[in-house]
Amino acid sequence: MSNPLSAQQLQQFNDDGYFIARKLASDDVVADMNRVTDDSINPPLAPVEYEADVHYPGAPESKIAPGGQTPRRLLNAYTRSTVYREWANSAEVVNHLRQMLDCKNVMVSQNHHNCVMTKHPGFSSVTSWHQDIRYWSFDHPELISVWLALGPERPDNGGLMVIPGSHMLDLGRGRLDAALFLRTDIVENQELVKAAIPAELEPGDTLFFHCRTLHAAGQNKAGNVKKSLVYTYHCEQNRSIPETRSAVHTDIIVGRET
Repeated sequence: MSNPLSAQQLQQFNDDGYFIARKLASDDVVADMNRVTDDSINPPLAPVEYEADVHYPGAPESKIAPGGQTPRRLLNAYTRSTVYREWANSAEVVNHLRQMLDCKNVMVSQNHHNCVMTKHPGFSSVTSWHQDIRYWSFDHPELISVWLALGPERPDNGGLMVIPGSHMLDLGRGRLDAALFLRTDIVENQELVKAAIPAELEPGDTLFFHCRTLHAAGQNKAGNVKKSLVYTYHCEQNRSIPETRSAVHTDIIVGRET
């Protein structure tokens, strides 16, 4: 295995619920992805989710309101472009996932993430604190999302915040609101959020985070569009539950080992 995670790095992921691999993608790969992404944003190339679709705080009220045509996600990244697909199958990504998930055959989901996330100045929304597994249905809550920064990511441009160790919490239903976001009116949750740290990234840096890790993101108050390619992976043995959103499209084995 080329460039395996060290025992210390793997332990950091297991303890914190996330790990940042610096410069995992080369400058050339990032440049190619930015060209494809920019061509898909202006004008938006379907399938696209718009800020107005999510109804998050700060989002335009509708698609005909000011900013209503602001893209939030370029969907179906795996089949959208060869450059996105090659990254999903790259040894740099798959080898890390085999260690983190402790399995040989890793699958990429075509139902969750599988997109280019964008945050535009002026019309980006807030993503409140949540665990992704709350919205997904699998035999086991053991999935990892891989977030590749295509430009700098900081709190001021809507970069992710994470709460270390939160993947090990057993959050009761009463600590979540109707949309399964963390309630901010509970003292216990307020104390938890105080432990949050920004996952600051440079182009080519890659954030691996567990599906139970609490994360959130603010609005983009900087001058440029923030872009990130995001996939979610799981072991081949960890199947999606039939007739759920997680099973709509067939997941794909990447970098198969036998």
